[in-house]
Order: sequence, then structure tokens, then C-alpha cells
Amino acid sequence: MANQDDSFIREVNEELRSDQMKNIWARFGSVIVAIAVLIVLGTIGKVGYDYWRDNASSKSGDEFLQALNLAKENKADEALAALNNLQKDGYGAYPVLARLRAATLQAEKGETDAAIKAFSEIGKDTGLPEALRDAARLRAAYLLVDTGTYDQVSAEVEQLAVPQNNMRHSAREALGLAAYKAGDTAKAKSWFQQIVDDPQSPRNVAGRAQMLLDVIAASGKA
Repeated sequence: MANQDDSFIREVNEELRSDQMKNIWARFGSVIVAIAVLIVLGTIGKVGYDYWRDNASSKSGDEFLQALNLAKENKADEALAALNNLQKDGYGAYPVLARLRAATLQAEKGETDAAIKAFSEIGKDTGLPEALRDAARLRAAYLLVDTGTYDQVSAEVEQLAVPQNNMRHSAREALGLAAYKAGDTAKAKSWFQQIVDDPQSPRNVAGRAQMLLDVIAASGKA
């Protein structure tokens, strides 16, 4: 992933030098969001695994694996049906894992509004571990970067963009991208600068933030 990020940043820097600033978001916006979403999905997977390990139930586990296999076989509708049943009748951690996977499948099918609603509801479910709720909020926020407003993104993740939260880096990135897309370069610059100034920011997130700060500076808009 680090090599891909470095290559991506070099390509964008070449665009900067060739004075094609107005094409940056059109060309690379979806890629930036896609890379960030992969990180969030990885976080969901890690938190989900820990939760599963502590609450395993063999029968529900088998049903969950069957649903995952259906998804891998591109049988999305069948997989969603199995996951929905697991949400109702599953044991231990599996109902919430089914909710997460079902929301991801909806996003992959292009049912973005439904996916956002599902992730947002998970994020508000106080009966779930905080880390799992935070990861769901981030997933909703990244989907909203493309389809919603800055205020909608903020409602999901601004509460995470604080120094004591381990997911602050991704939350700040989602907020910065939403502000940038909305044309509020001053607000975008503020969020990206917080990422760059934070010594604990992951290198790939900090690299993307610095690249977008360069884009903003070269545009002369902030």
C-alpha cells in the first residue's frame, strides 16, 4: 500500500507542475476516497474479528461464513438474505457482523443511501463496542463524501476528529475531503493541516493530506 501511495503522490505532483490544477479532483478524487475506504474497511475487519473472537458461536459462525461465500460468488441478493436472517436469529457477535457486511454489500451494489443509513445506525447503537461504532461512522462518512454534504459528513465523524480518538486521522481526512469537494478550501486546509501536524498520523494518510495541501496552495484559493 505504501508504494502505491508514493506512486500516486508522485503522479499528482507531476500534474501540479504541469498547471492542470482544475483537473485534480475530477481525476483523482475517487481514487483518494477509495484508498481511504480501504483503510476503514481494514479497521472494521480488525475490530470485527476481535469482537467475533470474544463472542463466537459455532452455528451462527457457519451461517456467517456461508453468507460470505455467497458474496464471493457474486450472489449478492442471496448473501444479503442470509445476512438479514443472521441479524434476526444469530448469536453472539454475528448479528452485528452481519449488519456490517450487509451494509458493505449494499454499498458495493450501488445502494448507497441504504448503506449509509445502515452504517449510521450501527454508529449510533450504544449496545456495541465503541471502536466498532466509530468504524461504522467512518464508513458512512466516506460514502457521504461522494453523495452528501459537508454537514452530513461532519455529523458522522467530527466527534472522532479529536486528539484522544485513535480514528481521528481518518475522520479528519473525510472532513477535509468533504470540505474540499464543497469548495471550502479554508476548512479543507485546516483539516489536512491537522493531519500533517499530528506526529501519530499514519504515513499514507499524512502523505495524502500533504498532497492536497499542495493542491490547495497551488490553486491560490486559501
